[in-house]
Amino acid sequence: MLKTVVVMLLAVTAGTIGDLLLARGMKEVGDLSTMNLKGILNVAVQALTSPKLVLGTCMLAIFFFLWLAVLSWEDLSVALPMQALNYILVAFLSQYFLQEVVSPLRWAGTVLVAVGVVMITKSGGA
Repeated sequence: MLKTVVVMLLAVTAGTIGDLLLARGMKEVGDLSTMNLKGILNVAVQALTSPKLVLGTCMLAIFFFLWLAVLSWEDLSVALPMQALNYILVAFLSQYFLQEVVSPLRWAGTVLVAVGVVMITKSGGA
């Protein structure tokens, strides 16, 4: 179980960093919903050369391969809820790195997720 927790912490951290980098990179690129096809194609080229988007994609690839490793030895019903730790890290880090406002209600939901993750993780050894 300790192996699962350690690898999942690494995976979730990599995934969270990847999500933050992708969010920051796409905010710099611009709103795709207002673009025509030519604009979207230009953004696709920008995405392939943006360090934030490339590094974010690499971090998500690391998450994916660590996730595959966990699935090779752990029950999905135990491993999948551990991914919810991503919600906690994203809420916390988005405030500081993306200057997002996280409301008290969102924090309450995040705490509930954390409690649920702990309960499910503890049940994994049973």
